[in-house]
Amino acid sequence: MAEVDGSDALAAAHVPFINCEELVRIYKIADLEVFALQGLDLQVEQGEMMAIIGNSGSGKSTLLNILGGIDRPTAGRVSVGGKDLLKLARAQMLRYRRDDVGFVWQNPARNLVPYLTVLQNVELPMLLAGRPSTEGRRWASELVESVGLAHRRHHHLVELSMGEQQRVAIAIGLANRPALLLADEPTGSVDNANAQAILEVFARINGDYRTTIIIVTHDVRVSSYVNRVVGIRDGKTSVEFLRQPADAVWSGEGGPAPAEEKGAHQEFVMLDRAGRLQLPHEFVEALALKRRVRVVLEDDHIVVRPQEQDIPPRDPVERGA
Repeated sequence: MAEVDGSDALAAAHVPFINCEELVRIYKIADLEVFALQGLDLQVEQGEMMAIIGNSGSGKSTLLNILGGIDRPTAGRVSVGGKDLLKLARAQMLRYRRDDVGFVWQNPARNLVPYLTVLQNVELPMLLAGRPSTEGRRWASELVESVGLAHRRHHHLVELSMGEQQRVAIAIGLANRPALLLADEPTGSVDNANAQAILEVFARINGDYRTTIIIVTHDVRVSSYVNRVVGIRDGKTSVEFLRQPADAVWSGEGGPAPAEEKGAHQEFVMLDRAGRLQLPHEFVEALALKRRVRVVLEDDHIVVRPQEQDIPPRDPVERGA
């Protein structure tokens, strides 16, 4: 029987490259249970480069650890490239972390061996995986050039700036040709110029190798380099920002948008599988929404109103208008 290529099968079945359904992750701290994820849904297409944002404690890093095979969810389903991460045995999970996923951390020193050169650092994961040294040297040289450090290939850690170290870390994350690259706050420890250089490297890697890239960040500059930004709040995906094509962006008056707004992101509130959504905090506060609200279907839209006794009194000037 002919072997079916996994990526072809996924494409034929229209299954997302990453598929998270109702992910729950509970940590026990002494006698307390902390819900890091509370029914999170997320789908990512193969070759996509996207960002995940959210406040500290929202569940971003927990999600990244689950996708990277470092942690397992308490409940729910998660698959990457057709592999059900909940069904992988320990040895299979180790191979998944080695071959299928690469990591880039906020502190690049976590990826680097200080007494090795740039080129040797990038070769190391391939040597540990038992790949031929000639092939590894050739691929390492290509990666070092891709991240813009060909002129620094024989330098050591202490001779590199923090931004250069982070670019080496990206090359190391790609050394074993993973289909998925996960980056946790990769621009968090560098200045503006280096942050821009790092984001440009991610965009170039995504374009050249079609590597699926997920960046967890607080850096708003990331939105300029990705087509989709997903916001996580209280352990769930709450909002999504999608870049609109330049010819699809319009101003509030019905005419074309100004040139600087073309291709801007449009915000959407996420609806989960149970039909639940998270209203933005500012909307909840503006209408003083509490535990119960009224939801009314009107033609092609839904109206959410406070319960009558919860409606805040209007300003006297407004009432007289």
